[in-house]
Amino acid sequence: MMKKFENEAMFQENPKWKEAIHRAEKLYDPIYGDAPMRSEFDRDYTRVINCNGYRRLKHKTQVFFAPKNDHICTRIEHVNLVDSISNTIANYLGLNTELTKAIAVVHDIGHSPFGHQGEKILSEIAQREYGEKFWHGWNGLNFVENVELLRDVAGIKRNLNLTYAVRDGILGHCGNPTTSGQKPRDEVIDLSKFTYSNEYAPFTWEACVVKIADNISYLGRDLEDAKEMKLLNDRDLQNIDKAIEHIRINNTSIIGYLTGDLCQNSNLEDGLRFSKEAYDTMKKIRNFNNEKIYKNDKIQPTIRYFTVLMNEIFYTLKNEYNGTATIKNIRKMKRYYPVLSEEFSSWLEVYSNSDGRDGQKYFNKIVYDLNDIKNYCRAIIDYMSGMTDQYIVRIYNEIVSF
Repeated sequence: MMKKFENEAMFQENPKWKEAIHRAEKLYDPIYGDAPMRSEFDRDYTRVINCNGYRRLKHKTQVFFAPKNDHICTRIEHVNLVDSISNTIANYLGLNTELTKAIAVVHDIGHSPFGHQGEKILSEIAQREYGEKFWHGWNGLNFVENVELLRDVAGIKRNLNLTYAVRDGILGHCGNPTTSGQKPRDEVIDLSKFTYSNEYAPFTWEACVVKIADNISYLGRDLEDAKEMKLLNDRDLQNIDKAIEHIRINNTSIIGYLTGDLCQNSNLEDGLRFSKEAYDTMKKIRNFNNEKIYKNDKIQPTIRYFTVLMNEIFYTLKNEYNGTATIKNIRKMKRYYPVLSEEFSSWLEVYSNSDGRDGQKYFNKIVYDLNDIKNYCRAIIDYMSGMTDQYIVRIYNEIVSF
């Protein structure tokens, strides 16, 4: 097996190692013995899969909302596919598979309910209300730095405190591959300075691998799901088969072909890259999916539904603001909205400078200043973005029902 990238892998010998494993704060020491049982990136991996944001991915849309078929891909299955593909590529090239695994499982933790359509709607609300865009890469960084909590060995809930390389991988996973090849950047950037998706190259080769694996993972799977959901007719399938004759158009063939081509054609000088044939194949499938699946007429009613639902929840919570927001005021909503009132007031208690925050109970960062309407609106958006599809529908039904 060729290990063409092993000298650039993110291990202790790498000159970027110290920056890659940097954390905002020191983690607690190992519980048993002096020697750690896990590497820094393995610790990140286990911290991610034990947090609530990761668990909720199993009830978040990938492409198709509320399918009755249990075999249609959800967000967490997509994450697992990215994990598998990136592990294959990293192992073949000689990169650090523990780092790719940690980035893969956390890369979509900032995704909103209802997939990319939900992300678009939240971005429209955020731009309208406080002049900022919402995108899931940035929201993922926000969640792992400020929102997701784990209990330490003393039983105290604290922020995830992941390494720089993994947090950078969350921001760096967005964007499509190009013909020029993907290479990492050398400089350490303050991650809070990222202002839009795909602004900078990732910091590590491992993050570059996850970025490309993310693109490989959904092409064939979305096609197979669309077939299963009867979204594609015979003519559609015949057209894509004719357009790409060198492989069978199914998930197994597409993943195997693109992964193998990437591994064979990548090198340190040119970066992670596909052959022209493979790149053109990927582009054709992506364009086909965009026209025949994502813009399909059957999808449009759900988009209109998501728009009404998310805006209504936002306005219901925003209307409680009167110069400031207090736990007491939010809990007054309990008469009409018992679930929303209790859950959102509890959220504010943990993450804001609210009247209900107990300084002896919470040790995580204060994220929102409730004396600022923009901060309050941002708190609503963050709260909504963490919801599962099922939960946000439940909240909407509580608002509109009597």
